[in-house]
Amino acid sequence: MVKVVKFGGSSLASAEQFRKVKDIILSDPDRRYVVPSAPGKRDSSDTKVTDMLYRCYALAENGEDFSEALAQIKARYQEIIDGLSLTVTLDSQFETIAKDFAAKAGKDYAASRGEFLNGTLLAAYLGFEFVDPAQYIFFHEDGTFDDRTTQKKLSAKLAGMTHAVVPGFYGAYADGRVKTFSRGGSDITGSIVARAVQANLYENWTDVSGFLVTDPRIVENPKVIETITYRELRELSYMGAGVLHEDAIFPVRTAGIPINIKNTNRPSDEGTFIVENTSRKPAYTITGIAGKKGFTAINIEKDMMNTEIGFGRKVLQAFEDNGISFEHMPSGIDTLSVFVHQSEFEEKEQSILAEIHKLCNPDSIEISTDLALIAVVGRGMKSNHGTAAKIFRALDQADVNIRMIDQGSSELNIIIGVASKDFETAVTAIYNAFVQK
Repeated sequence: MVKVVKFGGSSLASAEQFRKVKDIILSDPDRRYVVPSAPGKRDSSDTKVTDMLYRCYALAENGEDFSEALAQIKARYQEIIDGLSLTVTLDSQFETIAKDFAAKAGKDYAASRGEFLNGTLLAAYLGFEFVDPAQYIFFHEDGTFDDRTTQKKLSAKLAGMTHAVVPGFYGAYADGRVKTFSRGGSDITGSIVARAVQANLYENWTDVSGFLVTDPRIVENPKVIETITYRELRELSYMGAGVLHEDAIFPVRTAGIPINIKNTNRPSDEGTFIVENTSRKPAYTITGIAGKKGFTAINIEKDMMNTEIGFGRKVLQAFEDNGISFEHMPSGIDTLSVFVHQSEFEEKEQSILAEIHKLCNPDSIEISTDLALIAVVGRGMKSNHGTAAKIFRALDQADVNIRMIDQGSSELNIIIGVASKDFETAVTAIYNAFVQK
């Protein structure tokens, strides 16, 4: 059996955490390929190394003295080296970084050094080989991930290695310029490595014991999801559930590799298994609840709208022409609403409204702001009657007004729109209606 293990920033923030990680890896000989993040926060008042690197590079980019800021970053790594009594030194690496910063090598290069340096230390600590993603994970010139070239070259490289450390978060263009994934992108690297070595399991180690039914900042001590499908996870991640980067599922999904979310500080906990499909019945009718604030609804009315061919296309063209994507588009016979991110819409609202009038000649347009969208997701909803009624009853009892309802044809999720001020109340009410405390 082959396992790829990815450790997040909190799991590698200090020498103490490094020791926990080593114990976890060595406790199972199947854990052969390791993907580390940059050091995260050691406590709530601390700063992530990635953020320190961004600030340091900003000084360099502005032509200011960045030596002290870089020295502080070096001190973070030296603290780990000293705490582990390692003989390795990062002096030459920091000399190179200083030269590259002065030459303005780019923000992506700057941010990637957190993972690069942590990977260097972890490889030395474990006695594993170090593999630089800049040589084996590739991006197209337009910034999109080059799946084909990466799979070919990374697979060939790792095929000859029994153990390796591959830093997360970055790769490179064909010309060698470093390119990063979006924040949290080490999850994606772990998935890419898992597929490259045809792993049996991808373990993603973080600071929680799995994927929770809902946000613990809203509901105290929510239950852990034992098993979740890729489709369910995609829905929840897109709507804001943040344990795993939403794009991390695609490389392993195509290869049928399950993901296990585990807790570095409580390694004996089962965590959450993320799978393509499963015959296991979920513990509750719903699998999870997630949501986001900050939406605007553009409500369009026009008599006989349903008889006008192409009306919906013309409405969406107004948004497309202004570079705005939409989230949901519920409609009635004479009404149509488009939900978009409020911050994006505000910048171009007058242009969009003018184009809707020009293309569609509506009877009226109304705008509703400060809305939140909540996704109630679960494979169990399809085989249980009355799920929507239960949600609506719970919201009614909590005195929450529903502004929008949208259910996918797969019966995997129900999207509810509410006022942003009611967001937390709504999530709590839905959780309490379905999950036994």
